[in-house]
Amino acid sequence: MRYHSLGEMPRKRHTQMWRDGRLLSEEVMGYEGFSGNESILYHLNPPARIAEVGEFAPLERPRWEAPTYVHRHIRTQEVQPSGDTVNGRRLLAWNADIEVSTLKPIEASEVFYRNGVGDEVIFVHVGGGTLHSIFGALPFRNHDYLVIPRQTTYRFELDPGPQVWMSYFTPGEIETPARYRNRYGQLREGAPFSHRDFHPPEALSTFDEAGDFELVVRVPDGHQQYRLDHHPFDVVGWDGFVYPYTFNIHDFEPIVGRVHQPPRTRFTRDNRCKHRSNSTTGLR
Repeated sequence: MRYHSLGEMPRKRHTQMWRDGRLLSEEVMGYEGFSGNESILYHLNPPARIAEVGEFAPLERPRWEAPTYVHRHIRTQEVQPSGDTVNGRRLLAWNADIEVSTLKPIEASEVFYRNGVGDEVIFVHVGGGTLHSIFGALPFRNHDYLVIPRQTTYRFELDPGPQVWMSYFTPGEIETPARYRNRYGQLREGAPFSHRDFHPPEALSTFDEAGDFELVVRVPDGHQQYRLDHHPFDVVGWDGFVYPYTFNIHDFEPIVGRVHQPPRTRFTRDNRCKHRSNSTTGLR
């Protein structure tokens, strides 16, 4: 993804930042240690501080042994709406690389949630709302892919009406295919989408609140509960390449012949460059 920033931050990274006489805590969140994409966030409180360790809930993955190997039709339409945005996920299929769940929440979860072991993608088949996270507010709507990087603490606000989602979890990294990026990381002209189609958080709200806040963290084999003595959305500013974003399926541009390709260039015998139009009105 491209660089984005919100809120306040010091002029140089890894330097002290003070606010109202308080020294802020810098958090570097990223992939592959310090060699992959990362973002730097500035918290009012140390992000690793907890007030109490709660219960651990093992992850249940019911295994079904197929008597025969044939195509199967999973009737997700028959799954009834239930639960919230955390415990309402119904696991459909899984292996070492991915978990696929259907999710039809009837209410937003009151707890804060964080996936500590992988990236998440939620496809909003029906519904909408706002993802509130340490990176700020991110609205989503029908047919959005909502990409949430690991270690992101978040909570949903749901719009009125039914919600029908598909949830994907992977211990790998969600990124655009390498064949669609140039050597600088920018999306190529031949890619079926552009950077304009990816929407980052719009606004950052900083909560300087003390109290009792419950946080559920996905760990390798289940969910671990924690209690915090401060609101987890205490970030005053951040910048980098790791953050939640949305991509709407209607912004996908199928590659169809020459119409989607960049203008071609040919040289005449006298070496003068001529361009051929690839627009739908001037294709030749």
